[in-house]
Amino acid sequence: MTPISYPIVERTLANGLRVVVSEDHTVPNVAVNLWVGVGSRHETPGRTGFAHLFEHLMFQGSRNVASGEHFSALMAQGARLNATTWFDRTNYFETVPTGALDLALWLEADRHGHLLDAVTQENLDNQRDVVKEEKRQRYDNVPYGSALIDLYATVFPADHPYHHPTIGSMDDLDAATVDDVHAFFRAHYGPNNTVLTLVGDVTPEAGFAAAERYFGALPAIELQRRGRHEQLPPLADVVRLDRVGDVPNDRVYLAFRIPVDATPEYLATTVALDVVGGLASSRLMRRLVRNDETAVSVSGWSMGLVDGVGLGAITADVAEGADPDAVETAVCEELTRFIAEGPDAVELESVVADTERSWLSALASIEERADHLSHHAMLTGDPGYVNTYVDQLAAVTAEDVRAAAAAWLDPGSRAVVRYLTDRDQRDDGDPHDDGEPRDGRTQEAAA
Repeated sequence: MTPISYPIVERTLANGLRVVVSEDHTVPNVAVNLWVGVGSRHETPGRTGFAHLFEHLMFQGSRNVASGEHFSALMAQGARLNATTWFDRTNYFETVPTGALDLALWLEADRHGHLLDAVTQENLDNQRDVVKEEKRQRYDNVPYGSALIDLYATVFPADHPYHHPTIGSMDDLDAATVDDVHAFFRAHYGPNNTVLTLVGDVTPEAGFAAAERYFGALPAIELQRRGRHEQLPPLADVVRLDRVGDVPNDRVYLAFRIPVDATPEYLATTVALDVVGGLASSRLMRRLVRNDETAVSVSGWSMGLVDGVGLGAITADVAEGADPDAVETAVCEELTRFIAEGPDAVELESVVADTERSWLSALASIEERADHLSHHAMLTGDPGYVNTYVDQLAAVTAEDVRAAAAAWLDPGSRAVVRYLTDRDQRDDGDPHDDGEPRDGRTQEAAA
């Protein structure tokens, strides 16, 4: 196994900004990555979608920057830049030539400290419309576009912060006032709720000095800290949600509540998901795709979250003419068998090798390395996790994996979301569908 030892140096400014620098002079570029500790899980009922809305508003100008100028000024220097929103954070990032680092940090400090000068009714209305169009393009008008939204709503209880998606409610956004969004910014956007990571052609000393120069004068905010939820137990019973409509093929999702990110139990559960469905050599790939030919693809995947739960899932695209019930039954049979016997040595070795390859590939990019460093500085407290992750995974034993599967991947605690083609309005005897396009559950998600 290849040892991983990227240099990581940290410093926290007096105003609470946590700065992480990883020096790498391979190319004359610097990845600038900021994680703000606000995502959709920090939103309150009636105010969903605000975290994502601010991702858009942050490009509409600030005290000393005109609308759109953040993009134009940096792209003129050859930069790449964007932003994303997730349950646990919002991040802003650009990769710039070394000579443009000061410009990038000045622009970031201006909008992170002085955005509200530019948050007018006009900008709010404009970006509200942009978010609605994004929802139409990415969720409403593409096959399976709402699948993750359905998974969150089915797996997580209605009062849990992961129950609603980052896109939020369009009704909530319509009801938002300028005062509402100003209050949201003041509550979450401050240096003591932010991680700044610099990776690339910069020394720690120069990086810390630049961070102090541009961010040091920004005042800390009063954070309303909320404790994280206790670990959610597995679902007490099977939960179902069917959608019938215009999709290319039947698709079946089996989802589970799993442990929180970066814990030993989470790692063991991710190994189980890889062995059962995540690798090209996985058990479900061999059974459903190569042998039975009842599925055209399968995948096992996990979503590392930090507020009391993670999400694990197996997805199967059902072959034309095959029975989605039979595919679901086969997945449950393989999970049951895996819980009984656990992985063999070759399966464990395959997971570690595949993970090492993908992890090293990700870290080789200064952009992705910066994002992983910010991730773990913000959410797990340890940016050095990037250097130890593969070793921690390799230390997971076969019994650890079997026990994790028994605890978290029992078929009796699954949530099933199915996207079904509308052929014959599902009059093929499917016991989980009544022949009409619907959105129904046989049981609500239970704690």
